[in-house]
Amino acid sequence: MTTLQAVIMVAIFAATTFGTRALAFVLFPAGRPTPKFVVYLGRVLPYAITAMLVVYCLKNTAILANPHGAPELIAILLVAALYLTLKQSLIAIAAGTVAYMLMVQLLFV
Repeated sequence: MTTLQAVIMVAIFAATTFGTRALAFVLFPAGRPTPKFVVYLGRVLPYAITAMLVVYCLKNTAILANPHGAPELIAILLVAALYLTLKQSLIAIAAGTVAYMLMVQLLFV
């Protein structure tokens, strides 16, 4: 890729990102109430996306083969326990990710 192509690509990405951010202000101006379906989607989509990510991450877990999904189960339990105690999702997810990676690289080899 040439320098000109890279600059054009970055400009397109920047314009697209700016356009999607600005579109929300055009579609939903400050003086008008937000449509009910947008409020509904804002309430339910985070949970639906999280559930889809969990299913996607666990879809290839080999329950019948060694280590029988143990690293995944331990990481899930760690994330759940940390979130329930700390109420900090980023800390819980980061700790679960680090624990999982350490387990599959060092413990369950």
